This record gives sequence, C-alpha cells and structure tokens, in this order.
Amino acid sequence: MEITGLLDARQLLVVAREYAQHWWLIVILILAQAILFTFALAGSIFLWVAAPLYSPPMATFILAAGATLGGLGAYYFAEYLSLDWKEKIQNSRSYKLLHAQDNFFSLFAMRVFPGFPHSLVNYSSGILYVKLSHFIAAAILGISIKSYIYARVIYSASSAPSLDMLFNISVIGPLILLSAISALGVFINYRITNKQY
Repeated sequence: MEITGLLDARQLLVVAREYAQHWWLIVILILAQAILFTFALAGSIFLWVAAPLYSPPMATFILAAGATLGGLGAYYFAEYLSLDWKEKIQNSRSYKLLHAQDNFFSLFAMRVFPGFPHSLVNYSSGILYVKLSHFIAAAILGISIKSYIYARVIYSASSAPSLDMLFNISVIGPLILLSAISALGVFINYRITNKQY
C-alpha cells in the first residue's frame, strides 16, 4: 500500500515502530494529547498514532493517560472560559445531563460511548465542579475500555490489507452496549432518588 505513490505505508510503519521503542516518544504522545484535550482540540487523533505503533495494552495506557490529564487540564481551564463559551457549553446535552446527574455512572457512560465529545464532558464537569474522584475514575476506566477495543483492532488492521474491520459492529457494538447499560443504571438511580423525595 502506497501513500500518494511516494511512500510505502508498510515500510513507514516499520520505521515508526523502531522509534516507538524509545521511552521519550511515550512521554511526548501523552503530553501532546494532554495539551490538545485541555484546549478542546483533537486529542483523539493520537489513537491513530499510538494504536499502530504500540501493543494494545501500551497504546491504551498512552491514550488513557493523555486524555485523563487533558481532561483535568480542561476541568481547571473551564474556570477561565469567556461568558460566551460558558453559555455555549451550558446549552449542550453533556452539561444538562451532568447538571441533573453528576455521578460516576453518567460520566462513565459519556466517556465510553463512541464519538461522544470529551471536551464538552471536561468543560461541563469543570463548570459544574463535578467531584474529581468521579471525574478521574470515569475518565480512566471509560477511556481505557474504549481505547483498548479500538487499539486492538487498529493494531491488527495495521498488518491487514484492509481497514474495513474498524467499522464492524463487533468493534463498536461492545461500546454501545456498555454505554446503554451505564445509561440504564443512571436512569434507575434517577428514578429511585426521585421516589425518595
């Protein structure tokens, strides 16, 4: 497979994996993600860097560490957002959900659901002063589960002739199921809490 007829993607991957053996590349990947997530930029793009280069457990560690640190950065940076940005975030579904249910299960469901915007979760949590213990635990666990599933597939696909397997229901299905179970737990907790008052 060639990129624009100039570079052999397989050869490029072999060379890149040689650099992956250096400890400093792991630190750079984690810090770069942390910076991007802090400022609501596309930190998730590092999935496509870490997953082909590292084994799924190591890629999961890199992705979860970078996203969690970046989430913490955004949590604290939310205090310095302009009133316009705070208003936009307060109109988001993430904010409204966390305003109603700012518990671990709500955060976990948002973290593990495919395509859910982490920046809105991070900033909403910071504006609402969500408990850090819930925020950090949900970020580590949710992002780790999602990252591992994707990293395993991408790592395998980097040796396969086609990337079609990334869009297979067997990849996305477990994340949707886990999110649905978490959302059901949030709903049941909400109903029980409302009946008590």
